[in-house]
This record gives sequence, C-alpha cells and structure tokens, in this order.
Amino acid sequence: MKQKLPSSSGLTRVVFDTNVFIASALSKSDRSPNKELISRWKAGEFQLVISDGILKEVVEKLIIKGIGKDKVIALLTDFFLLADWVEVRSEEIKNLIPNDPDDNEVIACALIGKANFLVTYDPHFDILGKIYQGVYIMEPLKFLTFLRQQLQ
Repeated sequence: MKQKLPSSSGLTRVVFDTNVFIASALSKSDRSPNKELISRWKAGEFQLVISDGILKEVVEKLIIKGIGKDKVIALLTDFFLLADWVEVRSEEIKNLIPNDPDDNEVIACALIGKANFLVTYDPHFDILGKIYQGVYIMEPLKFLTFLRQQLQ
C-alpha cells in the first residue's frame, strides 16, 4: 500500500542529517539537489528543525572537510535566523541506531521537533523503516521531488 506524504497545507517541518549539509557544501555544481534543498529552506518553503547536537556535528564535519570559515559562519547565521531550534536533552535520546550513536540525536530532534521528514543519505536509518513514529525518512532527492510537486 502506497503511503501519501503530508501536504504542505501547513509549513512542512524537516530535519536534515549532517550529511545533507556536507554534500551541499562540497558540491561543485550549482544544480546540486542538496544546494537546491538548502536554497528552498532559505526561501521559506519548509521549516528546518535543528538541535544543538546537530549544529555541533555539522560544524565539526564542515571544518574536517576543509570548508572555509566564511561558509561555516554563513550557514551558522542562517541556522540562527531561519531554523526552528529544539532542545534535545540526553535523557530523551534513545539508542535506536546502535551502529551510529550520533544518529540517535538526529531522530530525537525529529521526534521532539514534530518533524514531518528526516532527510539523510545515511543507511543506518534504514533500521527504523521508511516512516518512524510519523516521521518520513528519505533521501534528499526524494524529498526534493516532494517539494517540487507541492509547488505545481
């Protein structure tokens, strides 16, 4: 049975895994689906939900990957101005993804932040299925396709 995705009658709430931000920052193409997702977030097409733990991991990975200080600061500024911050306390993080404990913060952020989608390339999330407690878990291109269809 095919699942119907949530409509955009309200602002769709989305958590991006760290790998989406990294892929966008490292992409050489202006036509990158990841860059388009970041642009659509900045344009207000959906509400990005983020936590301190995700922010910390994004910054660490961007620095490790050699992304310039100016780009990191610009993304941080966008987070502070545009994202919806949720507090994820350590006791709220369940060990749902034992192969990558950092991913537990991401799913906790999605659940606490009442996200409709968790967007990731990480196969560790497959253990949770395509929908976990009402949160659709999908790769960036599939989510981008959903966004494009909503605007038609």
